[in-house]
Amino acid sequence: MDALTAFDLEKEALRDVNRELHARETGIIRVANPNGKHSVAAGLRSPLSVIIDGHCGYYAAGMNQLADVIIEGNAGVGVAENMMSGSVRVNGNASQSAGATAHGGLLVITGDAAARCGISMKGVDIVVGGSIGHMSAFMAQAGRLVVRGDAGEALGDSIYEARLYVRGKVASLGADCIAKEMLPHHHAELRVLLDQAGFVSDKTDEYQRYGSARQLYHFNAGNEY
Repeated sequence: MDALTAFDLEKEALRDVNRELHARETGIIRVANPNGKHSVAAGLRSPLSVIIDGHCGYYAAGMNQLADVIIEGNAGVGVAENMMSGSVRVNGNASQSAGATAHGGLLVITGDAAARCGISMKGVDIVVGGSIGHMSAFMAQAGRLVVRGDAGEALGDSIYEARLYVRGKVASLGADCIAKEMLPHHHAELRVLLDQAGFVSDKTDEYQRYGSARQLYHFNAGNEY
């Protein structure tokens, strides 16, 4: 097992700590006292295991590749923004735009996520233990968003081919987003996502699937200016 390396952001500059993280190829690293600093553990490109002990500001673990990052606290705007692979787990709540534009990997938020969760997601899997705010999955192109609680207004507005699974109530659906049937393979993929996120007791038949009605794909000549 790799030895544990520790950094303390009360004693060391964030830029220096991030530079050290970027230079490492493997290892288990604990980052203490983030105290709401922005861009903690952003831009990682190696299979590191990073544990952040506390609350983070904007863009924590943004642009992640290969690393597994755990945030033991809340995360600000854009956590795991543009993530490519690996995993990010927030053991708390997340502010708006969690997982925005992310192409791959797994983002787990054990608490609630604010507005625009998964906006323009392009292949990431996002599992939210609580509820999400308005305009979540706006223009979501690919990937899966699982919500164990409720969803705010305009869920999935202008959605493409992402799949949304919500256990609670949906305040309203956005343009071109509709409820869809849960087929056996949807139950199977949802089961895998819930298990990966640690929500093994959830039953997949408690969830409703939502996706694109595919009415916005083509220009309609009748829609004149």
